Amino acid sequence: MERCILAVPNEGNHPSFSELVRISARIGCLSFGGPVGQIALMHRELVEERQWVTEDQYLHALNLCHLLPGPEAQQLAIWIGWKLHGLRGGLAAGLLFVIPGALVILALSILYGYAAELPWFAAIFLGIKAAVLAIVVQALLRVAGRALNTPSKKALAVAAFVALFLFNLPFPLVVLGAGVIGTVIAATRPELFALRQNDSPPPTAPRPWGASFRAVGIGLIVWVAPMGAVLALLGPDHVLWDVGLFFSKLAVVTFGGAYAVLAYMAQQAVDLFGWLSAREMADGLGLAETTPGPLIMVTQFVGYLAAFRAPDPFFPLLAGVLGALLTTWVTFVPCFLWIFALAPWVERLEHAHRLKGGLAAVTAAVVGVIANLSAWFALHVLFSRVLEQRFGGLTLTVPDLASFDWRAALLAVTAATLIFRLKWNVIRVLTVCAVGGLVLGQFV
Repeated sequence: MERCILAVPNEGNHPSFSELVRISARIGCLSFGGPVGQIALMHRELVEERQWVTEDQYLHALNLCHLLPGPEAQQLAIWIGWKLHGLRGGLAAGLLFVIPGALVILALSILYGYAAELPWFAAIFLGIKAAVLAIVVQALLRVAGRALNTPSKKALAVAAFVALFLFNLPFPLVVLGAGVIGTVIAATRPELFALRQNDSPPPTAPRPWGASFRAVGIGLIVWVAPMGAVLALLGPDHVLWDVGLFFSKLAVVTFGGAYAVLAYMAQQAVDLFGWLSAREMADGLGLAETTPGPLIMVTQFVGYLAAFRAPDPFFPLLAGVLGALLTTWVTFVPCFLWIFALAPWVERLEHAHRLKGGLAAVTAAVVGVIANLSAWFALHVLFSRVLEQRFGGLTLTVPDLASFDWRAALLAVTAATLIFRLKWNVIRVLTVCAVGGLVLGQFV
């Protein structure tokens, strides 16, 4: 299979496999700051300093990764490894991007499962959640500034927010609808999205159908293998089956990065499955912000708690670890599948005008999705009780004003000041707010 999906030689310096492994491990341990910071880190390390791939190659691959569901930074790491050393390079770079953060958040999840009710632990997370509220708003403004460059895109973002926040429409339906709208606009009125035709001639090499089909076939087998074991050994009524099935579905609809899908995941995990509370979901996002690797690693925290609290026939710790590992597997294996199947098509996708229109619309809708997450997160951080009220087709989430938490509000304002005015990085802000939460936790 490796020979079938090897890339053409790149124009930059070509590292040895051991050097690729070493630098990939370094990137995996330093990849804080969400996708923007991770993509910038890889650009500095691999394009600017080592020149392993060229600027054009990097940007073309990044465009491909934006088209795909899942964490784009990890997919970019897989593509770079694939470009340099084929299949084994893609596996090494992709795994090393995830493993450091996965180990850290697994350890933190175990600690959380046993210590969450301790007063000092809860106080620390009060500060972390308040800081994450400011971080989510920062992500919203960054994405909006980059994506909403036409009135039509702004209207689509507003429509997505209204559909989710007021009408409670399913997240996958909103994303799919935006993609269809963008495809139609690209074909009929491309100026509404400021789309430009690619002036370079299309590739003339044969289409790599064989390599793509083989990658899809093998990837699907690897992806579903653990689910087959769960079904055979534990049956469809076990929590591990529910966890694996839910996060497998989620892996297919996570367009626009982790922030875009978190509100949908929280809604399903909290309200539908009852695996954890809204407060704990907010805690999980705080954990994910403090660890290296993709932010979507928060799924591991959810999978751990779901299995930890319904452990039969295992003991809680083992069940939780199995839930975390299964969640991580079904979340990240698809990233390898997408890249190995589509990487040979990078140059051709640059000429897919309608596909670009669909992506532009999805990206615009994601701004509304992240705005929905910001609203959900703010309500559950600043108020300890939140109610839902229905008015016909509308679903309004209304906080109990008497449950307002002044400590969380003070910490959130502090975090916003540090981020927006003083330009502090995420780790410093989280540290200050965690200490602040520990101090303010004495005032109940």
